[in-house]
Amino acid sequence: MSELPKTFDPAAIEARWYAHWEQEGLFRPERPAATPWTIVNPPPNVTGNLHIGHALDNTLQDILVRHARLQGKDARWVVGTDHAGIATQMVVERQMAQHQQKRTDFSRNDFVSKVWEWKAESGGQITGQLRRLGCSMDWANERFTMDEGFSAAVLKVFVQLYREGLLYRDKRLVNWDPGLGTAISDLEVETREINGSFWHLRYPLADGSGFIHVATTRPETMLADMAVAVNGADERYAALIGKQVRLPITGRLIPVVADDHADPELGSGAVKITPGHDFNDFEVGRRAGFKASEMLNMLDAGARVCQTADGLIPADYLGLDRFEARKAVVAALEAEGLLERIEARTIQTPFGDRSGVVIEPWLTDQWYVDAATLAKPAIEAVRSGAVRIVPKSWEKTYFNWMENIQPWCVSRQLWWGHRIPAWFADDGRVFVAETYAEAQAEAGEGVALTQDEDVLDTWFSSALWPFATLGWPENTDPTLGGRYSNDVLISGFDILFFWDARMLMQGIHFMKEVPFKTLYLHGLVRAADGAKMSKSKGNTVDPLGLIDAYGVDALRFFMAAMESQGRDIKMDEKRVEGYRNFATKLWNATRFAQANGIGASATIEPPRAELAVNRWIIAETIETVQALDLALADLRFDGAANTIYQFTWSRFCDWYLELIKPVLQGGAEGGEETRAVAGWVLDQILVMLHPFMPFITEELWHALADPAQPRENDLIVARWPMADARAIDPAARAEVDWLIRLVSEIRAARTELNVPPGARLPLHVRDASGETAERLTRQGAVLARLARVDAVSGDAPAGGALQIVVDEATFVLPLGDVIDLAAERARLAKAIATSEKERDALAGRLANASFVERAKPEAVEKARADHADKMAEAARLHAALGRLG
Repeated sequence: MSELPKTFDPAAIEARWYAHWEQEGLFRPERPAATPWTIVNPPPNVTGNLHIGHALDNTLQDILVRHARLQGKDARWVVGTDHAGIATQMVVERQMAQHQQKRTDFSRNDFVSKVWEWKAESGGQITGQLRRLGCSMDWANERFTMDEGFSAAVLKVFVQLYREGLLYRDKRLVNWDPGLGTAISDLEVETREINGSFWHLRYPLADGSGFIHVATTRPETMLADMAVAVNGADERYAALIGKQVRLPITGRLIPVVADDHADPELGSGAVKITPGHDFNDFEVGRRAGFKASEMLNMLDAGARVCQTADGLIPADYLGLDRFEARKAVVAALEAEGLLERIEARTIQTPFGDRSGVVIEPWLTDQWYVDAATLAKPAIEAVRSGAVRIVPKSWEKTYFNWMENIQPWCVSRQLWWGHRIPAWFADDGRVFVAETYAEAQAEAGEGVALTQDEDVLDTWFSSALWPFATLGWPENTDPTLGGRYSNDVLISGFDILFFWDARMLMQGIHFMKEVPFKTLYLHGLVRAADGAKMSKSKGNTVDPLGLIDAYGVDALRFFMAAMESQGRDIKMDEKRVEGYRNFATKLWNATRFAQANGIGASATIEPPRAELAVNRWIIAETIETVQALDLALADLRFDGAANTIYQFTWSRFCDWYLELIKPVLQGGAEGGEETRAVAGWVLDQILVMLHPFMPFITEELWHALADPAQPRENDLIVARWPMADARAIDPAARAEVDWLIRLVSEIRAARTELNVPPGARLPLHVRDASGETAERLTRQGAVLARLARVDAVSGDAPAGGALQIVVDEATFVLPLGDVIDLAAERARLAKAIATSEKERDALAGRLANASFVERAKPEAVEKARADHADKMAEAARLHAALGRLG
């Protein structure tokens, strides 16, 4: 054995072991005959840095893939990065701005070349950070969503969907980001509450008979109004339906239409309709008979006022920013006497989550996928159980979104990304093909073609991740070597619709099989007070800083231990520190083993054992393997972490090593057996703990080996323990558990009654069964050492004594010669009174409905926790007083 340093230093081992694993190809060992097991990593943005959410997501995945590898499976963790169209273009444009350059100063090809240069120089930072986290990914086959093979898959999918009638070009409203100059997804829109206004306006009826009253939060859009809607059942407006209104400023005539969108109970019951700039109005306009091509658009791509098709917007307004136009329109309406009043309101306002600019609903031509058709098989896959969603509570959300899914806008007005494989002829015809040559052949000789300037939404390409990463479409194997259908997919719930659902839709459509069998959705990592982390709040946590402070293994174990299905995780640096202490405890236990001749085990099967303590720890180890296997199968990461933690710290380090010290250090019989058993158990701990804490376990695995006979394999490719219940000895387990309970009760009672730690107490026993008497004989020496007692035959003397009941027997420890019994009774009585007073005060506060309803949730939660603590403290003190019989 190579002697371990006295102090555990995570930094000294992490880089060394990761480099070794990767260089030796141990993340993907050659196992052609083994059962395939595959997991795909949600590809992080090539612009990204490791944040605390990445740390959680990737830790959970690494636990599963390391576990599968230890089980002997042909485990592969597919890894790569996403080209992140908007984010990457923003990064490169910001760098260019530092040199007083703009994207438009370059040709499209030159700009794209600059992005590729940036990727080569700076685009690998996130992958280096994933390595630091210990992620055992298949780096030898790393993919990028813009690499040649992946791009071929993207083009094939686009063309096939188009030819199947599932992808088309249409004029519809989109979420337009004027800051970025592109359409964005609903999922990339962040709604914020801002202080705004509600403008109440009067529109003159065309016949001069009066006015109709409307209200709006965006008065500038009235320049493109096309109707006023009223409810057909609203008697106030029955006579006006079909009549016309003269629109202020432009003088354009617009009709009054009947539509249920107008609610008679809200405001005046009349609603201005701007189909080109409002999603609800767009649907009203279509019901009123307006074609999308007829709907007016009053803004350009930069959200500045432009002339509408009717040419009636006055020149003074043209070129104004939308918010400048708002002021001008309000001023003009007020001047004409058509502004009734302005009402202060809190407005739900959409912002681009990247640009921070107010989103504008904008009428434009885009490419759409028929998501409703693709969603049907994906819905059925979850209903039938072909795909299991964990936690199951997310199914309702999934079904609700999928059953009401809208057409998916997949075009983006960017230069970086997969350029749309569509070519336009001068006569308006569109030719969709994988190459220009194919499009030209379809168009015919002499037809000039121009390729669409747009690129595809990043999520369109990442939806193909499970099969495009495995070589499709070049690989014609329908199951892609048995790896296409992943065993499990792990992702944050926040990308359920961005990515997970879209992978289901595309995967089932193209591969005729689900892309994953289980979808595990974890929560968010929140700040310690439960608030959502954000840079603006200044409450984000850098996982790399935590790694520097406590080591990778401690952070990983924290993530696993806190991951409870369906719940967010509250960041708690003290817990991370506590798991660093756990690693140190294991380190010191291994040093103790080395010092006492305990080394690596030669077999995965438990050694033969005669001593009860050894048969006990073998049984405890096997039950731990069983519990760990069940927890991991059920994706109960917290349960799995707690299982191995409790066994390692409590059963092995605190009890087993203490119980065997006399055998190891006193030359008692059974030393060779005990060393073999201890070495075997420690080996099993290292294997079971490895998925959670890979670095310290690999280091200790090799440290236990004899340098003359090094381990046959690294721990990362060792064998998972066998849970053989035949090795469980119920009698031995019962005896040692009895011993542990008795020692624990005596120790707790001594502490409660202020018995000096060094004092040895006489021990008398009453009503002991024959079995208890035999156990006392066999375990007497261990009991005397651990509980600091001396067994005495005969009845206990009269006077104050500590009394403990374990099973049928009462154990009596006289205290008269050790402590002042009267003073101790007085101390306990006073402590009981104090605890009960505090307990009752807290109970009174919690019984006050006003406090519970009005106080902050964290204050109520703390009061409940404090009340429970005081109740337990009072009960414990009463028990201590009762022991002074």
